[in-house]
Amino acid sequence: MNSDSGKWIIVTGVLIVAVGVVIYFFHDKLHWLGRLPGDIRVEKENFRFYFPVTTMIIVSVALTLLMWVLRKLF
Repeated sequence: MNSDSGKWIIVTGVLIVAVGVVIYFFHDKLHWLGRLPGDIRVEKENFRFYFPVTTMIIVSVALTLLMWVLRKLF
């Protein structure tokens, strides 16, 4: 391990705490996340299937942009 590994561990920890704070304080404002158009939801009497396609694409793009910005900064 070197100092770069330590920096990435700290950055990852700060991001996890930031996401936790956002979810804790704004959970009532984020009810739309996971219910976007394009998310597949099948509900029957004894069966539920949920596949959040659009939500996963949005989260993936956001994380890609975040990682790109962090690489430019460090």
